[in-house]
Amino acid sequence: MEGQESSCSSATPERSSNTPEPVRSSTSKHRKSPKRRREEKRSQCHHQDDQEHLLLPDGEQIRLPGQHEHSEPSGSSTAEMAETSPKRRAHFLHGPYPATHFGPKACILPNPTSVMHIQDPASQRLTWNKPPVNVLVIRKIRDESLVEPFKELCHFLVEEKGMLVFVERRVVADVSLTTDETFATIRKQLCTFREGYDDISHCIDLIICLGGDGTLLYASSLFQGSVPPVMAFHLGSLGFLTPFKFESYKTEVAKVFEGNAAITLRSRLKVKVVKDMLQRTGQPGQQQYQGSGGQGQVLNEVVVDRGPSSYLSNVDLYLDGRLITSVQGDGVIVSTPTGSTAYAAAAGASMIHPNVPAIMVTPICPHSLSFRPIVVPAGVELMITLSPDARNTCWVSFDGRKRQEISHGDCIKITTSCYPVPSICCHDLVYDWFESLAQCLHWNVRKKQARLADDNCLEEKGGGL
Repeated sequence: MEGQESSCSSATPERSSNTPEPVRSSTSKHRKSPKRRREEKRSQCHHQDDQEHLLLPDGEQIRLPGQHEHSEPSGSSTAEMAETSPKRRAHFLHGPYPATHFGPKACILPNPTSVMHIQDPASQRLTWNKPPVNVLVIRKIRDESLVEPFKELCHFLVEEKGMLVFVERRVVADVSLTTDETFATIRKQLCTFREGYDDISHCIDLIICLGGDGTLLYASSLFQGSVPPVMAFHLGSLGFLTPFKFESYKTEVAKVFEGNAAITLRSRLKVKVVKDMLQRTGQPGQQQYQGSGGQGQVLNEVVVDRGPSSYLSNVDLYLDGRLITSVQGDGVIVSTPTGSTAYAAAAGASMIHPNVPAIMVTPICPHSLSFRPIVVPAGVELMITLSPDARNTCWVSFDGRKRQEISHGDCIKITTSCYPVPSICCHDLVYDWFESLAQCLHWNVRKKQARLADDNCLEEKGGGL
């Protein structure tokens, strides 16, 4: 047993400082073979690479087992490391890796043939860990034309599919639904919630939207973390983000329940408003520092404008802590690729496919002839503050909601969120986008130019130049 223990301890690569070194004979002190030296060097390189790449999104390093918290190089080694080692970045240009689990039961179908760390967006498919049960139905309010489609969908989900349907309380309180005796049985089985009071983010498996693009934006606002898959039916006025037709809703919903549906991961912006003001206390002549802020997820854009003021807005734009430029005009739009076809497109920005990792910065009526919209990497952090020379405050809104005033000392921090909105595709992510460009925005629609007649035809008709 003693021989076995000494052989095991000698084979262990790391030894405790309290364990005595076994006595070796002079004949055992041989030089290591070249193969052994190469293996040890390779293992040391891999260990160093692991320590360099195990970083959290905020730039914090994960401490590995056996790595001391207060161990620091001393003497000349510190100076050598300061000269040779590159400076670590707190943010990365490629953006955070998006979450692959959507709600409690949905996730991306893994692709075993993929050799890339980041899966090809064209191969992203929806699958279910468990059969979906809870379905959230969002209906456009104040639209009487959607009452019948809403009742048909609820009847199909409850009676035929055995689903538990969640709806807003104000939707069920509609007079057209409360007075309908044929819908009374279904209405009693619906689960209701109130926005801002009831948290349903951890119990919804699938979201079905009936209406226009606003229903998808509203669904995004309900889930500040992981978002369940969203299936949007075009029953509104524009419908750029709603590819499905309601006429075939039974077939389309059944396909989604079976899984393997194509999805588009629509990136969102993580926005944080930091209030940094000196507010007076109850006692005169004394002031105290108070810091507060709110954080949220934005699907389309963050808009900073001059509000009701008659002066130009004057805000400073920072990128990863560096001042890039000052925006003087009506304001600035920071949008996702999904939002590039909304307010940003009306302000003159380019339209970006949702799968392109980027953030678009678009000025609103800038007082400059050379201020064009720009596209920055998805991983940077943008910060917008009121310029010290600004004559008035500015206002900020998030997807057109929760508008608030920004004063001197406040700042808005914007970066790409790791919680995208998994939007289910009708056909595929490329065809659906170009179909929406053509049908909703009439992109590049014009009367085509007629071709010229051939020279032979001109000679037969006796024509010429």
